[in-house]
Amino acid sequence: MLDKAIVIENLSKIYKNNRGIQDLNLEIDRGEIFGFLGPNGSGKTTTMKVMVGLMKADKGDVRINGYSISNEYEQAMKNVGCIIENVTPFPYLTAYENMKLYGRFFEDVDDARIDKSLEITGLIKYKKEKIKNYSLGMKQRIGIAMAILSNPEILILDEPLNGLDVEGMVEMRNLILSLSEQNKTTFFISSHLIHDIELTCSKVGILYDGKLLGTDSTHNILKNYSSLENYYLSEVDLNADA
Repeated sequence: MLDKAIVIENLSKIYKNNRGIQDLNLEIDRGEIFGFLGPNGSGKTTTMKVMVGLMKADKGDVRINGYSISNEYEQAMKNVGCIIENVTPFPYLTAYENMKLYGRFFEDVDDARIDKSLEITGLIKYKKEKIKNYSLGMKQRIGIAMAILSNPEILILDEPLNGLDVEGMVEMRNLILSLSEQNKTTFFISSHLIHDIELTCSKVGILYDGKLLGTDSTHNILKNYSSLENYYLSEVDLNADA
């Protein structure tokens, strides 16, 4: 298990309306960029909220770096950065001021580390600007800057490409690939954007109606299907017939 960054075991969370996630089992290797693909309402955010302890599962567990989220939360989250749903930095503070405030939650975060995170995300030139003047893409990037501030081994990102224009998507994709290559960071990324998952991720899992339909490497998928979209539609059709 030591080579596994994330292990999800029999994870279920069902709401009163009977929506949610059912019996998810998944393993993410260290250094992988995992794409959690599914339509809105399929259970992606629910899964990620349980993964980072924002929501309690009905059954099952998540292990991060070998530690249980249920029983060893602090150890499990020690080397994890995350963005779940919308990024909400303080709009009337500058990027630097937001980072300084957020950095108080961690040991050994100094101005040099703040500047490094802003530099990596392409925001160092704008660190003295107030967040209210940032574009949506810049706000997404300040979220990433906050998530990497503690230099985590694992990043869990919920819809990081949501609402971005084409240029913003390319910048975010390049940032993810750069962090993966240079820092060997493990990524768990949710999205409903098939094309961007195909271009960014080394492994893909399809979540549909709260169930994990299939998981495979992007390499294998594209060897057997003309595109990730065709693989996705095939898995959904197979599930509908089951």
